[in-house]
Amino acid sequence: MKQITLGIDGMMCGMCEAHINDCVRNHFKVKKVTSSKAKKQTVILAEEVIPEADLRAAIDPTGYTVTSYAVEDAKKKGLFGF
Repeated sequence: MKQITLGIDGMMCGMCEAHINDCVRNHFKVKKVTSSKAKKQTVILAEEVIPEADLRAAIDPTGYTVTSYAVEDAKKKGLFGF
């Protein structure tokens, strides 16, 4: 399981977060996606790494800008996993 953290510029409200989450879910097979306007980031959990270029190609047309990209192995939380 991989955790992909994107820096996103342009999110102003909860609907902006929802737009980013929906965009990622509609374009890629992911386990979980959460966005935070306060942190200006989106965190994606997926079985495989999603290439940065593919994420940028999906998100840029929505009007938001990907400012950073980082991948790491996801850490299990709690008793039952993620």
